[in-house]
Amino acid sequence: MSALTVAGLERALGNPADPRTLFSYARCAELDRAEEFPEAICAELDRLGLSRHYIPEAFGGALIDHQGLADLIRVIAGRDLTVAIGHAKSYLGAACVWMAGTPEQARALAARITAGAPVSWGLTERAHGSDLLATEVVAEPDPAGGHRLTGEKWLINNATRGELVCVLARTDPAGGPRGHSLFLVDKHALAPGGHRCLPKQRTHGIRGADISGIAFDRARVPDDALVGSVGRGAETVLKTLQLTRTVCAALSLGAADHALRQAVGFTAGRELYGRRLIRFPHVRRTLGRAYATLFACEAVGAVANRSIAALPGEQSVASSVVKAFVPARVDELIADCGELLGSRAFLTELYEHGGFQKLARDHRVVGIFDGNQAVNRNALVNQFPVLARRYREARVDAAGLALAVTLTSPLPSADPGRLELVSRGGSSLVQSLPAAVAELRAGPGTDPRLLALAERLAERCGTLHGELAALRPSPTASARSFELAECYEECFAGAAVLHLWLAGSRRPARSKLWQDGLWARAALAALLGRPSPGRHESAEFDELFDTLESVGATARPVLVLTEEEIP
Repeated sequence: MSALTVAGLERALGNPADPRTLFSYARCAELDRAEEFPEAICAELDRLGLSRHYIPEAFGGALIDHQGLADLIRVIAGRDLTVAIGHAKSYLGAACVWMAGTPEQARALAARITAGAPVSWGLTERAHGSDLLATEVVAEPDPAGGHRLTGEKWLINNATRGELVCVLARTDPAGGPRGHSLFLVDKHALAPGGHRCLPKQRTHGIRGADISGIAFDRARVPDDALVGSVGRGAETVLKTLQLTRTVCAALSLGAADHALRQAVGFTAGRELYGRRLIRFPHVRRTLGRAYATLFACEAVGAVANRSIAALPGEQSVASSVVKAFVPARVDELIADCGELLGSRAFLTELYEHGGFQKLARDHRVVGIFDGNQAVNRNALVNQFPVLARRYREARVDAAGLALAVTLTSPLPSADPGRLELVSRGGSSLVQSLPAAVAELRAGPGTDPRLLALAERLAERCGTLHGELAALRPSPTASARSFELAECYEECFAGAAVLHLWLAGSRRPARSKLWQDGLWARAALAALLGRPSPGRHESAEFDELFDTLESVGATARPVLVLTEEEIP
């Protein structure tokens, strides 16, 4: 079976607006009201070969680079987040095995996933949430070989549906960083009475998803269930989260595509006071700002996904930024689109089967799983000393950065062994921002509006790093540290926009969105104009939406960084 493409997947899934289509908006709304898992839709995704993209090429799958995987997940999320989250969970559940398992384990797991077996990831517990080192599920050596698992994992996606669960368990009674290990548990191979699935929890969003749990009662797992070495479980999980948090940005991008499609469609068809709603200046500006925000998020996601292969030693920074930044900004985008829909944003059956209120509910969970915003900002705060030092030194991995931001350059297969728990090199993307602004300043024909925005970004970034350098170490991060982490996210996002524009603008015959730095100007304006855009930022949003409308790009999701068909 050949690898899927974005266009091929869209064609194969059919028109989602047609209720007769299996993966339609109408069908997803019906399943949501019934709180029923989308089994038939997920089975169709298996049949089309999406699961192969969760498996690295080295083990017989189609996963070569994570940006390609993210693009496919974005297509699914653009139709329905419950489906995307329920199906893509197998990638999250399997990723620890790709990271630390033996080749035999990886090939066996790949075969199961290819055959349609869902895989779950058992990390969180009722009393501890994201505090992994507080894990109470224990794995005790069994005299007959293997280990005995005892304890409960709770609020686990696909815990009941999953045939296999990758479980983090305490193997040293003293706990600590080397006190936990990972086990790939095949539920069908457990002895009777060794486990029970906990009830599905009713949730505000993704109502059809299997959010449940699993309890073990001295369940024996064989020696070959151990993933990696004893005591290395927490380290493996933290490195794996650098992959899964990054790919999760695709869920938010798909949700943003869906929200914008509904907002544009409604305002184009709604007439008030003798005019189409989409002709009102405020509406157009709101939509322009939403698209600008989407483009900024798309830039962050693209650089972070490509950095998995191009700058793996810095992924602890990139993954924390992308997971803290993208879902939060898309929540705001969805809220803005909801304002334009008015009462239609709250109705559960009218206007596209009540799809908007479902989307708004569903997306709230994306910012929570695999570490919420506070968890990821805390991870950034812990790296402030090295980030400040490397910025002052202007240390940059030039070759890795060029690969990360040049979207036409093929990526090598990712090597999980090169990921680091913390970045020793800081962030080449952010640390090269002053050089990027200098390149922009020296370039012939640079639009002065783009240069002015880039210089504002560089000034803000320099001020931020001065404050980071002055911070005193503290065992508990201060409230101000979290504010600075948010500022760092904005600098990272702005640097991603600028670097991608510099790399992409060298190519001939780019679309109107690339001319005069339009998409980059609008994205930077969305970043720099918070919380209240000024006159200059608002003008960028107006021009962006006018251009999108003129080329027909508001009628479908826009992959602004790679879309070549836009005239």
